[in-house]
Amino acid sequence: MEVKIGVLHTPREIVLESTQSHDEVEQLVATALKSVDGQLVLTDERGRRVIVPANLVAYVEIAQGDQRRVGFAAS
Repeated sequence: MEVKIGVLHTPREIVLESTQSHDEVEQLVATALKSVDGQLVLTDERGRRVIVPANLVAYVEIAQGDQRRVGFAAS
């Protein structure tokens, strides 16, 4: 699952690949945003943790990760 997190006052977004499901990530985001002093904590596929203060989260985009294709494709 690819997750993009927009952070206030920062021109770049945080992008990570997570092994968590869409529903799990959505629940973590919803829980973090309920509290002004909460934190959004996600773990990427390599086990690294990303922690963003909830009051700085501008947006969260949750999408299916890119499927890696092997070989040539005709367009």
